[in-house]
Amino acid sequence: MKDNNRLIIIADDDVDYLFQMEHYVKSFGFEVKVAHSQKEAELIIENTEPVLAIFDLMMERDDSGFILCHKMRRKHPNVPIILATAVASETGISFGVSTDEDKQWIKADLYLEKGIRKDQLHKEINKLLKL
Repeated sequence: MKDNNRLIIIADDDVDYLFQMEHYVKSFGFEVKVAHSQKEAELIIENTEPVLAIFDLMMERDDSGFILCHKMRRKHPNVPIILATAVASETGISFGVSTDEDKQWIKADLYLEKGIRKDQLHKEINKLLKL
């Protein structure tokens, strides 16, 4: 039986990246549920309360990550969310969640550009979970 006090959701349509992130998070001692699409992630959000979520921004839609952040906030308002994306390197568009105004519409607690190092991810998860 899974311990929801240690459960992290990771949603990304890049199978290699998803595998890497799952491996990292499990090595930190967490249980992991993965979703390969926005649709899969929505089902997990509806049926599970994780301690943290990591969402890719662009999956089957360019704004899949934003939609997942909004759905997570509605269902589980206190669960920290990391939005991980390569959008800046792919499009030149950059954004963040450093201001309250940004957080109002993005709904994520942290924005990380993909290429996240294992030690950086561990530090950020611990910080968000106050470990």
